[in-house]
Amino acid sequence: MNEIAVLIPCFNEAQTIAKVVEDWKRQLPEAAIYVYDNNSTDGTAGIAQAHGAIVRREYMQGKGNVIRRMFREIDADCYILTDGDDTYPAECGREMASLVLDRQADMVAADRLSSTYRTENSRPFHYAGNRIVCAMINTMFHSRIHDAMTGLRAFSYPFVKTFPVLSRGFEIEVEMTIHALDKNLRMESLVIDYRDRPEGSDSKLKTIPDGIRVIRMITRLLRTCRPLSFFGFFAGLLMLAALILFVPVFREYLQTGLVPRFPTLIASGFVSMAALLSFFCGLLLDTLRQKERQDFEYHLIDAERQRRLDTREGQDRTGPAGEAAESPLSGRGMQDREERG
Repeated sequence: MNEIAVLIPCFNEAQTIAKVVEDWKRQLPEAAIYVYDNNSTDGTAGIAQAHGAIVRREYMQGKGNVIRRMFREIDADCYILTDGDDTYPAECGREMASLVLDRQADMVAADRLSSTYRTENSRPFHYAGNRIVCAMINTMFHSRIHDAMTGLRAFSYPFVKTFPVLSRGFEIEVEMTIHALDKNLRMESLVIDYRDRPEGSDSKLKTIPDGIRVIRMITRLLRTCRPLSFFGFFAGLLMLAALILFVPVFREYLQTGLVPRFPTLIASGFVSMAALLSFFCGLLLDTLRQKERQDFEYHLIDAERQRRLDTREGQDRTGPAGEAAESPLSGRGMQDREERG
């Protein structure tokens, strides 16, 4: 098992991928550099392979699908996920890896918004959208996230092996952030100097459609991770509506002893029943969520135990000179050699 693995999902990044691979090789020479090609048509995979990266492919389109494949296939003590568009500096890689390996961080997020993102990014709505997303997450989850959509992150082995990837596209960034917050995983933030894409390199992020997907993802994860708050909010709205309908009828009854507006009273009763139903649904789902969190802690223990076992087996296979005793014709070893070219 590698100590550090650099993961680079790519879709048509031929203009920049060579520099990205060389930068990370220079900063982390001991790391394994993986480039996962997502149906590129411009020769990205060939360029990455020519520069020494281990190239693999994911045929289901979307960044979330690529990251799911990466997390399934690769074992390492520390994972560094970055983009292939040369917007993130590799110089911060050593510090990010140290936070995971030495400070026991489960996820380290590069913070672009606190430095150069506003001036470097050529799409003005991206900065405002990122701020809105951060504000929503911080409000809903009582956190202090500075950059929820960053594409440069470092992860521990337990995080990667216990993270259920549900997203298909760019909303994966929000999903990873909320997963760490919900499961009480140790998070660190590192301010970096972001740079814009070089001229001629086009962003794959579509501001409006991807922004809508991100908002939907936040809402869905709030419902899943905070069911009592989510359904309790709607229960409160429904109960308020029921009171608005009921109070005039009740006041008239106190004054005259009559209830002339029975339809309003009946509607008030049904709305209040809906409010109670929503509240108890949230209460039941919150109980199930507590059980799920207990199970997740056991999964974390299993993942850490597996990491130590893999590390011990790797050390047992290593000869006195520090060279792996694995046959060059064995399974994944042969595949990686072929992918390196």
